[in-house]
Amino acid sequence: MPKLKSHSGAKKRFRKTKTGKWTHRKAGRRHLLTGMPSENGKTLRSKNVLESNSEEAKTLDRKLPYK
Repeated sequence: MPKLKSHSGAKKRFRKTKTGKWTHRKAGRRHLLTGMPSENGKTLRSKNVLESNSEEAKTLDRKLPYK
């Protein structure tokens, strides 16, 4: 059986936790932040966690087979 290739865009953006959930950073923290209310910026600081039984998590399991 040949090795599977990992999706290069997904491996830069997603990490797997020890419990098997996927984490990623939230969008909207790159530029044009001066007009944003500070409360919005505070909520964007935390990482987002995908539940392990969601459809996005299932596609990530296919795209990143060795993580």
